[in-house]
Amino acid sequence: MKKNLALITGGFSGEAVISYKSAVTIDTHLDRNLFNVYKIDITKADWHHLLADGRKIEIDKNDFSLQIDNHKVKFDAVFIGMHGTPGEDGKLQGYFDMLNIPYTGCNAAVAALTFNKRNTVASAAFAGIDVAKSVLFYQNDGQNFQQAVSHLRPPLFVKANNGGSSIGMSKVNNPAVELDAAMAKAFKEDEEVLVEEFISGREFTVGVFRVKNEIIVLPITEVSANADMPFFDFVAKYQGKSSETTPANIDEGMAINLRIAASKIYQVFNCSGIVRIDFIYNEEKNRPFMLEINTIPGQSEVSIVPQQVQAMGWSLKEFYTRLLEEILL
Repeated sequence: MKKNLALITGGFSGEAVISYKSAVTIDTHLDRNLFNVYKIDITKADWHHLLADGRKIEIDKNDFSLQIDNHKVKFDAVFIGMHGTPGEDGKLQGYFDMLNIPYTGCNAAVAALTFNKRNTVASAAFAGIDVAKSVLFYQNDGQNFQQAVSHLRPPLFVKANNGGSSIGMSKVNNPAVELDAAMAKAFKEDEEVLVEEFISGREFTVGVFRVKNEIIVLPITEVSANADMPFFDFVAKYQGKSSETTPANIDEGMAINLRIAASKIYQVFNCSGIVRIDFIYNEEKNRPFMLEINTIPGQSEVSIVPQQVQAMGWSLKEFYTRLLEEILL
């Protein structure tokens, strides 16, 4: 018997535009022989499902159900395809936990922790994982930006502490001239801003997931911004201003170090489902430095995880089915 599956998209942040792109890919590749799929758009205005005839049916938030004509649809599972709040920061996960509805991805506690970049790198450092030096700022906390980051070696990366897709991110080569503007840009996206020290090296990103208690590391991708882009930001990621090589052209020793680090991070943070972990590999020290953990990695046509899945030899239909089987068993 087919399971009723809610595919969650939308969101309350600027990342909603990416959520809609991811939802198209996921929706296209979900196995209709196994699932009745209902796409649920969650916005600040409402939570709804659009019927084929154009009617908008609102979700009953008391039990997360749909009343379609005389038929009540209750869901066996949820596929979270939403980036940003409230789908990536633990809020929806906590809601579904209270309703006892299984969902893809990390649990509420892990999602909340990893959505906060500062807490993520602090936890990683405590576990012996290499990360960049950083300083966290709160809006209107009165800190002198220049003085607080004086111990960090530029260039610096300034980013919203809670968020993704590199929205509001800046690279600062000259803090005395550029830092204030970069901080103002980041504070438009979040009330907390993280400033990180630059780590030289090549940038890699690694998809990791678990199937039947086995942690599987997907083929590694090397990412780089085009020559006209200062770094791998939102434009580079989503507007064709970057190059991505999957699998990465690296020696096996470097690949092994990245796989070991990715598996360790997945275990240390008690991740579930598919996550994507970003690294800078410092060749002088011959080890990877973790940048961040993405617990709802993009699934759009240009996103990295779908590339890695295909490079592994799986179809996206098979991949999504495996993710759902993990939570439905």
